[in-house]
Amino acid sequence: MHPGRRGMNSNDKAKDFKKSIANLIKYCRPFLIPVLVAVILAIISAILSIIGPDKLRKITNIITNGLLTGIDMAAIKKVALTLIIIYLISAIFGYIEQYIMAVVTNKFSKNLRKEITEKINNMPLKYFDKNSYGDILSRVTNDVDTLSMTLNQSLGNLVSSITLLIGSIIMMTITNGLMAFTAIASSIIGFIFMFFVISKSQKYFSKLQDEIGELNGHIEEMYSGHNVMRVYNGVEDANKKFALINDDIYNNVRKGQFLSGLMHPFMGFIGNFGYVCVCIVGAILTMNHTIDFGVIVAFMLYVRLFTNPLSQIAQASSSLQSTAAASERVFEFLEEEEMPDEKNIHKKLLPQEVKGSIEFKHVKFGYDDDKIIIKDFNVSVHPGEKIAIVGPTGAGKTTMVNLLMKFYDIKDGDIIIDGISTKELTRKNIHDLFIMVLQDTWVFEGTIKENIKYNKINVTDKEVEDVCKVVGLHHYIKSLTDGYNTVLYDNDTLSSGQKQLLTIARGMIKDAPFLILDEATSSVDTRTEELVQKAMDKLTEGRTSFIIAHRLSTIKNADLILMMQEGNIVEYGNHEELLKLNGKYAELYNSQFEKTENL
Repeated sequence: MHPGRRGMNSNDKAKDFKKSIANLIKYCRPFLIPVLVAVILAIISAILSIIGPDKLRKITNIITNGLLTGIDMAAIKKVALTLIIIYLISAIFGYIEQYIMAVVTNKFSKNLRKEITEKINNMPLKYFDKNSYGDILSRVTNDVDTLSMTLNQSLGNLVSSITLLIGSIIMMTITNGLMAFTAIASSIIGFIFMFFVISKSQKYFSKLQDEIGELNGHIEEMYSGHNVMRVYNGVEDANKKFALINDDIYNNVRKGQFLSGLMHPFMGFIGNFGYVCVCIVGAILTMNHTIDFGVIVAFMLYVRLFTNPLSQIAQASSSLQSTAAASERVFEFLEEEEMPDEKNIHKKLLPQEVKGSIEFKHVKFGYDDDKIIIKDFNVSVHPGEKIAIVGPTGAGKTTMVNLLMKFYDIKDGDIIIDGISTKELTRKNIHDLFIMVLQDTWVFEGTIKENIKYNKINVTDKEVEDVCKVVGLHHYIKSLTDGYNTVLYDNDTLSSGQKQLLTIARGMIKDAPFLILDEATSSVDTRTEELVQKAMDKLTEGRTSFIIAHRLSTIKNADLILMMQEGNIVEYGNHEELLKLNGKYAELYNSQFEKTENL
């Protein structure tokens, strides 16, 4: 649930509902013509259904009068044929309407998913920092499916029901005002009860959706951290929390289903009660020769046409409430602020022509305006240099890399690549200039070869094997049954260290002038780290490299080491120079050396 959603008052909910409906109409505009055709067909189909009872009344009157004289079979056949044609046309129009709505709603949901996907690619990283991936995934799948299903199932029924309701009232009034009043009056009590039940049961279904979301979150949390939960003997506490949420779901389902379950039998009683009232009043009027027997038969059908639409309208209204909630979440995401448009940026740096110089000039940045992390960052990097960024957790090391990659826009200052400001370059162009190996590994479902060649064309199998030999992964891959064609899944046999080696191999395949290593060796053992370090030395040859590392032993040969603290460079120099300063870097290095000695 979106933050603050529980505390909304009725006025806010009404505004959100209207806004959601307005957005829904806006996104349905491309399908306006087929939707209007479907609506017209639904109205015509409903009108034809309303005409049916009147034709049936004529048949009944012919038969009734014929019992006294003689039955006019020719007239009956004529009216019956007309009735069959009416119902057949109504059925055909109803089918066409359902088919059109099915096609339209599926295209609508397809386009909506496409827009959401495009939106995701244009969203700044700060949005994903503040929102869970599960919530975003739910908007793309569950909420869009809810929209599609409701539009497909409810819109046509809602139009038909309203038409049937209005049409049956008109036809009953034209046929006989007194019986029309009897039918409406006998049914109105049931409708009041129906809306009362909906108003009372709706809150339980709303609570149910919240509880289901909480239960899904709890289950996902427990399974993703299953090992930790078992190690710390948290199974009992997890089961207790699950039981509490599960009991809440049970109680909400029980109360909601109990109240909504009253509606169907009560409406059945009201419908039957309406039949009885119509029959009694109709019998009295027939005995007084005010109406014919066929009018009673017609009214019995009109009562059905009158009561059923109201039940369908109530059900459609309930579905539309769920749809409004789902559409609110979807359109809320689509209206989120995107990254600045780059259509007017025309400058471009070609990877093969880049020399490799980078300059940070008075860079200032904060994730929030009132919390500045990088206060005044200045450094010049020459082509081919190896720059190491070290410092305690939260010093701003990874933030600097994110700013360099233009994942975030700086608040003040400038970052210049080969004399051109990153503000004058597109993000896509900047990303083409960098090889990036992160601490967090990412392996998608596909073969090992596809994972290494990710988004890179014209890469031969030999090149893939060569980089795997360099990082020490080739022997393991060849031991697998399908070798480089082995398909990887989330639960595959690759260890975290092997996944890290795979991502390093992926980086080596890409030929770019800049290299970023963000704790790239954190998941490998000491022996593997030595092999990877040699591979990294080869990878950094001829490239301007930025290395973020907590193991200071891995960056001794860096040309320049930047010691960061609280968003600023407090010390800089090479390894020997910083040790001679006997400052923050020396303190950090010696603490790690002492730990190694103690081990």
